Amino acid sequence: MRDPKLIVDDMSLIRGTALLGYPDLVTELGGDADLLLRAAGVPTGSIGNPEAYLGYRNLITAVESAAKVTGTPDFGRLLACRQGIEILGPVGAAARTARTVAAALVAVSQYLVVYSPAIAITLETADDERYTRMEFGILLDDLPEHRHTIELSLGVALRIFRLLAGPDFHPVTVHLPHDPLTPRRDYVRYFGGRPRFAEPFAGFTVRSDDMTGPVFADGDVHDAVRAYLDTVAPPGVQGTVETVRSLVRHLLPTGGLGIGLVARQVSMHQRTLQRRLARQSITFEGIVDDIRRERARDLLRDTDMPMSQLAGVLGYSEQSVLTRSCQRWFGHAPMQQRRLLRGPSGHDVDA
Repeated sequence: MRDPKLIVDDMSLIRGTALLGYPDLVTELGGDADLLLRAAGVPTGSIGNPEAYLGYRNLITAVESAAKVTGTPDFGRLLACRQGIEILGPVGAAARTARTVAAALVAVSQYLVVYSPAIAITLETADDERYTRMEFGILLDDLPEHRHTIELSLGVALRIFRLLAGPDFHPVTVHLPHDPLTPRRDYVRYFGGRPRFAEPFAGFTVRSDDMTGPVFADGDVHDAVRAYLDTVAPPGVQGTVETVRSLVRHLLPTGGLGIGLVARQVSMHQRTLQRRLARQSITFEGIVDDIRRERARDLLRDTDMPMSQLAGVLGYSEQSVLTRSCQRWFGHAPMQQRRLLRGPSGHDVDA
């Protein structure tokens, strides 16, 4: 039978890194983090784990209940101070490859589904072309109260902006869909921009000039991405082929995966890595193709993920490329292969 943990047709999952820092913050505020997480249905082992997923509604329950139990009206903003671009995992690597702040944020918005299909970021020019509007949206219906979760998300977005655009960045306006949870001056101090409450959306209005500038402090961005990569493939712990496979598996959804990026992560020159792989009759391209085939097979069998999203998870820019690849791998189009893998009773069968 299909593992129910892998069924994502309700689009309500988010990576465990979304609650990075939660246990320590709750404990410092006098709460029992384990008790709150259990009550919210969040496995404690998933916290900070880029390989684990939890329900987005469960995340909301954990955040909102912690704010209430600890009596902390700015809980979401405080938790955001303990997070940054590293929680996005491979999506952060996509931002790392961008030349400008705008391109980095477009990459984040494009690949955010890899982090969570439950949320989205959109960028558009405001009525006054001097300004750009970034809107954060939750793509789920009938949500419980989630004011602190919104402020957590905007706080993390602010930290990512400052990593990309520079530490002096501040939005012109902060848009919040709820009434203030603390005095207005706290929001001005935290975000550095003018807060507007009871707005029809959550997000920022920023200067378009800030968006067109180059990514700031490239080394800091690179360090953040390396910190994530080190958690999935610590240098020296695995053999070269195993390390490369692990890195490919995690970076695949970025669409910008190349041997140069992987070679830098394992502290080798690109040609040195190619030679080491060749000694085992392996190529980098072959590893990427094998990982894609394995991931495609697992996702077709174990999830109801739409084909457009599945193509993105595999690092393809177009669904038509996924169709051609499935024909080459399995001899069938994706939907037909999904039916064959599940079998008549929902059980897995050999491809």
